[in-house]
Amino acid sequence: MTTRDVDAMSDTVDEIEQQLLVALRRVRRVAREAAEKVHPGLEAAAYAFLVRLDAIGPSRPSDLAAYFHIGKATAGRQLAALEQLGLVTRQPDPEDGRAHLLDLTPDGRRRLSACRADRHRTLRERLSGWSEDDLTVLAGLLIRLNNDDTEQSLPGR
Repeated sequence: MTTRDVDAMSDTVDEIEQQLLVALRRVRRVAREAAEKVHPGLEAAAYAFLVRLDAIGPSRPSDLAAYFHIGKATAGRQLAALEQLGLVTRQPDPEDGRAHLLDLTPDGRRRLSACRADRHRTLRERLSGWSEDDLTVLAGLLIRLNNDDTEQSLPGR
C-alpha cells in the first residue's frame, strides 16, 4: 500500500468509527425506549435478555451471561429484575437439578411481541425510501460485521 492508500483507508476507518458511534448512541436510545414500552422502569440491558429468550427459548442464566459477554452477577441482577416484573419465570433444569432455566412468561411474551411489532413498523417506515437491494446489502454487511471475530474491539465494547 502506498502512503496515499493508507491515508485514504485511515479516513474511511475514521468515518466508519464515527458512524458506528452514532449508531451505537441511537441503538442505546431505542433500547431504552423499547424497554420502557415493555414495562415502565425496565432497564435497556434487561430488554436484550427478553429478545434472546424469545429467540432461543428456556435458557440457563450462565448461558445468557456468556452470550452477552457479561458476568454472571450482572446477568443475575437483570434476570432477577425481569422475574420480579413477571416477565420471565424460573424453573428447574430437567437435565441438571442444580441449575435453573429461565423463559418468558405469557405476559412477557405478549409485551415483547407488541413492542417489537411497534419497533419493526417504525424501522420499516424509516427505511421505506431504501431500495430492496440497499436493504439486502445493509443486512449482509451488518451480519458480516457482527460475525467478525474482532467484534470485541468495536467502539463501545
